[in-house]
Amino acid sequence: MRRHILLLDPAPASQALLVHNLQGAGYRVSCAVDARGALALLAADPPDVLLLEWELPDASGIALLRQVRQDGVLCDLPIIMVSARDSEQDKVLALESGADDYLCKPVGPREMLARVHALLRRRAPAALRAGSSADGAALRLDPHTRRVTAGSVPVSLGRVEFKLLHFLMDHPGRVHSRAQLLDQVWGHAAYLDERTVDAHVGRLRQALLPGGCGHRIETVRGSGYRYLAFDTAVCA
Repeated sequence: MRRHILLLDPAPASQALLVHNLQGAGYRVSCAVDARGALALLAADPPDVLLLEWELPDASGIALLRQVRQDGVLCDLPIIMVSARDSEQDKVLALESGADDYLCKPVGPREMLARVHALLRRRAPAALRAGSSADGAALRLDPHTRRVTAGSVPVSLGRVEFKLLHFLMDHPGRVHSRAQLLDQVWGHAAYLDERTVDAHVGRLRQALLPGGCGHRIETVRGSGYRYLAFDTAVCA
């Protein structure tokens, strides 16, 4: 089955060029010109990747991005923000709002396709892991229901903290640098400071503390972070 790309771009010339290149690479492409149309298509035929323009006639692309990230079904949808805005501040805002990658217009067709291919490759291992759960005597994560419990205490995690914990639990005992975590959890590390990782690790630890599991996320000085599995196993 061909991978499905939803392209949200109100500019006819830009949309036509992107559609031509995406279809030429073998993708099935759906198009929308505003946020309302995009939401209808997302509900009717969820894509594998959303290419999202920042400037929309009926809403901000950032607002739509945040809305999608809060949706229980679409929250993990791979999203690339495409915009003529090229300041570092704009790129950081888009990535911190939930974009997996950022492309500046005018977009070269080879770069655009390479970014789409790379995003789908990065998401493939996560899709394969979606059928497993990581659990132990004190800490349990269910990727199907997105529920985490520490002992008998339910743990409320944001989207990024959940992905961070899931990734670390899938690789128990292995040390990951901040740059590696940015690439694996955020999806693209180019525009985010490594201190972003420290902030989210701090939030994750605070969320795990009431259940006595904050210590499971260990800082390895000079190297990064790892998950202390102890008696934890990854179960099919």
